[in-house]
Amino acid sequence: MLPSKTLGLLSVSPLVHCSLNTCRLAPVFSYQQCPAPWNDFRSAGRTHCNFHSTRSSHASAAATSVAYRVGAAFSAKGRRFNTKHDLFSFDPSRQPSERPPFTGRPASGQDAFFISSITNSSSAAFGVADGVGGWDASGIDSADFSHALCRNLATNAKENTGEQRLGARDLLSQAFADVVADKDIGGGGSTACVAVGNSTGHLEVANLGDSGFAQFRLNAVHYDSNPQTHAFNTPYQLSIIPPKVLARSRIFGSMPLRDFPQDASVTSHDVRHGDVLVFATDGVWDNLSANELLQIVSRYMAGFQAWQNSDRGTTVGKELARLTEEGGIPKERENSLQTMLAVAITGEAKAASQNSRRDGPFAKEVHKFYPHEEFHGGKVDDICVVVAVVVDASDMGP
Repeated sequence: MLPSKTLGLLSVSPLVHCSLNTCRLAPVFSYQQCPAPWNDFRSAGRTHCNFHSTRSSHASAAATSVAYRVGAAFSAKGRRFNTKHDLFSFDPSRQPSERPPFTGRPASGQDAFFISSITNSSSAAFGVADGVGGWDASGIDSADFSHALCRNLATNAKENTGEQRLGARDLLSQAFADVVADKDIGGGGSTACVAVGNSTGHLEVANLGDSGFAQFRLNAVHYDSNPQTHAFNTPYQLSIIPPKVLARSRIFGSMPLRDFPQDASVTSHDVRHGDVLVFATDGVWDNLSANELLQIVSRYMAGFQAWQNSDRGTTVGKELARLTEEGGIPKERENSLQTMLAVAITGEAKAASQNSRRDGPFAKEVHKFYPHEEFHGGKVDDICVVVAVVVDASDMGP
């Protein structure tokens, strides 16, 4: 097994100084010390099925207006997943002025999420952020950074004037600027995967780091995002570098690694009635592949006949809109299809992370690049999942 040692911010050898199962590197790194294979390490482990597209979807946009019904679930590392409390549902059927953005701080560890309507419209913004645990070695909790980032993302989306089309990268840039200006946040870093979906069926996503998203359509993986990493376990990350950390890095001749919103990968997608969009932190992607997520999504979509299989193929069920309403599924808490999907994915990822006998995507990457390392099982981490089900707005109730 790999040694479990405290992460040194100035280290360039994460396998020696950081337990693979506990943390990721904070942004102090020397590029000259990085072996070439590390640059492709994180992306290499995500398996893609035959339906995977390496480019954005350019299918014809839906002729009718669409809405995004969104749910979220989360589970902090070291805590039991409580399916009655560790979830959130955003109800778009309420009047826009009555739909406050989620700006709270759930018990999700260093992972965070946001969901908000945009101004007073049926368009929506949502996504996840993952505070980088490597900052713990400098006495900095990146949870403050990631949760503040998501709080700003939600607030800025809701307060957007609408004078210009809101872009995902623009939304991320403003939220990051607000974090930097916040005197209560002295340092830290976070990945981010931010989406802006409008009522015409156009979805724009800005992804920075190793959080990510997948688009599922009619029992297939329609799109699966690729992570951004500088090296093994060192994702792209927005960060605030305290002066003391900067001074220490200069003493040892290292250059601080700091990424910005303009470094995010921005993709555009056409979404349609019946699509399922899953945004998640690496606590999911390190333990479940996109194909395994498809199995979970298909099991529930088909089980509730939101997707219907026949000799003619897979179609969207007539009851989809009703199933995504609050109370559309007769359960006390996860009572909508999108919330049930978020809870199911979170639960499966949690179980996989704690399974020492099943090698997940992260373990398989370790074996590929470091065959002599005895790392097996899942990777325990914070988990955060946001699920949006796209619904034809004409099928929605008042």
